[in-house]
Amino acid sequence: MFKEFQKFIARGNAIDMAVGVIIGVAFGSIVNSLIADVLMPPLGLLLGNVDFSNLYIVLKDGINGGNYASLADAKANGAVTINYGVFINQVASFLIVAFVIFLFVKSINKLRSTDEKPEVKPTTKECPHCNMQIPLNATRCPYCTSELT
Repeated sequence: MFKEFQKFIARGNAIDMAVGVIIGVAFGSIVNSLIADVLMPPLGLLLGNVDFSNLYIVLKDGINGGNYASLADAKANGAVTINYGVFINQVASFLIVAFVIFLFVKSINKLRSTDEKPEVKPTTKECPHCNMQIPLNATRCPYCTSELT
C-alpha cells in the first residue's frame, strides 16, 4: 500500500493538484482582502454608509434585551440572529473570486493555445490512380485494386 501511495504522489497530477490548492488558498486570501478592505467599504458608502457585516435580524433577544449596536453586541449578549449581511459579503466574495479565477484560467488557456501544436503525422495517402484516401502502408488500393509502389 505504501508503494502505491508513493506512485500516486510521484505522479504529476497529484503534485500539480497540491500546488494548485496551496496557490488557491493564498490567492483566496488576497481576493477576500480585496473584497473586504477595498470593494465593500465604498459600496457600503454608496448605499448610505451600510456596513454589510452588521446587517442582521434578531430572532430571539439575548440576556440584556434587544436594541443592539452591532452584530458583535448581539452575539455577546447571546441573541439568536440571522446574519444576512455576512451572507451578502460571502456571495459577493464568491462571485468576485469566481470571476477572477475565470479571467486567470482564460488567460492561461490563451497562452497554451498559442504554443506550437504538435505535428500530426498522416495516417493515409492518396491512391495515384483513383484519388481515394487509403492507409499509408497499403500495397494495393481497395477501391480500384491498383498495385501501389
